[in-house]
Amino acid sequence: MASGQLKVHLDLLSQPCRALLIFLKFNKIPHTVRTVALRRGEVYQPHIRRRFAVLRQLEVKVELVSAGEQRSAEFTRLNPMQKVPVIEHNGFILTESDAILKYLATVYNVPEYWYPRDPLRRARVDEYTAWHHMNTRLHTAKVFIMEVLMPKMMGRPADPLKLEKALEELEQTLEKLEEMFLKRQAFLCGDDISIADLLAICELMQPLGGGRDVLKDHPKLQRWKSRVQAALGDSFNEAHSVLYRLRDKTAAKL
Repeated sequence: MASGQLKVHLDLLSQPCRALLIFLKFNKIPHTVRTVALRRGEVYQPHIRRRFAVLRQLEVKVELVSAGEQRSAEFTRLNPMQKVPVIEHNGFILTESDAILKYLATVYNVPEYWYPRDPLRRARVDEYTAWHHMNTRLHTAKVFIMEVLMPKMMGRPADPLKLEKALEELEQTLEKLEEMFLKRQAFLCGDDISIADLLAICELMQPLGGGRDVLKDHPKLQRWKSRVQAALGDSFNEAHSVLYRLRDKTAAKL
């Protein structure tokens, strides 16, 4: 089992960061969080303080840094792409959520189902995570950006035609999730939860921040989501509490 100091740099409004935090908390891996508010000028805003409070409630050791800090020289040395999550483990620095989760599943004593040692089962997880970035992640993030982030930045609602196209692309992705991966299985890569399910569910939750449940017309995926939530227990809702508050705030404005 791995030991030593593990520091993670994250922002809970980031889907991959939530996946990483859930994995750490669920598997009781000791760690320290350095929370980074990605948008400059936000560090004193109430929702940034709430993200900090959520981590405290999760009994995580937290260090809060300035908004926009990912563009500093110090952080750029950690990750030239200036993105989170990033981990530091005994002097080893690793970026990219897919690589981080697989590394942690390999070096820590966690249940094998997260990233199976069997070559065939592992290949299925790798297959999904390779597909994930340009499909599940791309199309759910696009909807969230158009419905939540861009209106906030630009002061006007999303272009209806562009949003309709983004939703059509997302719908195609959801159909592929059902047909290619879930099929008749309990989880995306077999009968047990894996890193694939964790990455996918955190992305599919993201549009909820704008009040959109992208799974509402997909009962098969809804049942899968329920199984994932049940498997993860309290760690799931705790990590998503910031997103739930954003959803409620959006609904209050309607």
